[in-house]
Amino acid sequence: PLMAVEGEEAEIAFEELGGARTHSEQSGVAHLAVDDELECLEIVRRLLSYLPQNNLEETPLRRRSESLAGSEDRLSSLMTSHAEEPYDMRKVVGDVVDGGEFLELTPGWAANLIVGFGRLDGRAVGVVANQPAHLDGRLDIAASAKGARFVRFCDAFNLPLVVLVDTPGFVGGKQQEHAGAVRAAAQLMYSLCEATVPKLSVVLHRAHGEGYEVMCSKHIRADFNFAWPTAEITAGVPSTALDRQDEASPYAAAQDGHLDDVIEPAETRSRLVAALEACASKREGRPPKKHGNIPL
Repeated sequence: PLMAVEGEEAEIAFEELGGARTHSEQSGVAHLAVDDELECLEIVRRLLSYLPQNNLEETPLRRRSESLAGSEDRLSSLMTSHAEEPYDMRKVVGDVVDGGEFLELTPGWAANLIVGFGRLDGRAVGVVANQPAHLDGRLDIAASAKGARFVRFCDAFNLPLVVLVDTPGFVGGKQQEHAGAVRAAAQLMYSLCEATVPKLSVVLHRAHGEGYEVMCSKHIRADFNFAWPTAEITAGVPSTALDRQDEASPYAAAQDGHLDDVIEPAETRSRLVAALEACASKREGRPPKKHGNIPL
């Protein structure tokens, strides 16, 4: 069926105006779109398997599942690639979480940021990761909103956060600035600062400028921060190879206290599992107040 939209001469189909595809790929209102009711019920079952009954319960534990065969070799081979070559971060997520099982939310909207649920050593976690295969992993307004909403959801249900970082910063330009890119970035940063669950991050390649700051850096209360030896961590954008070797070196960041360790890619999963275990009993008290003032 068609309908006329007030103020517009052309008619538009209901599906195009506000259907499942529109809200799962254009507006981000819907987290997932499925083909039928049975698939919907299966997705709901999977989703609920990651969630505790309330925020005071521990995250659901399942029997430990090993990583996918060959995952350590694949992660190591990724380190040898040039930092600016695009790759699919979903493959990295699959090599880190138990059995490669990952339930991604809103995959069709703000594809430059990946969010979803997985497990580490049987414990449910929320995963936030830049996607270099889309917009070179740069953050924008939609990605910031997507990340902030997911982080707050995980914090509400006491789900630890694992953040995989590879971003050269934010998308620039008049359109983003006029639409409030700074406010959106502040929402993502605020949500991570506010979260009291365990927060772990790994810088794979690039962590430049504001992108580094908002992606669960040590400055915004991350519990454990790791980086691969090829990582570039800098408040700006390194302009020369010398800058990359010196100022942007992960070893320099570790020396300054911004990283807990520089790790080999093959160690990523095991180090995250150990860090999560160390944070398992984390309880963070905050001063009593009505609520924070998130920059909406």
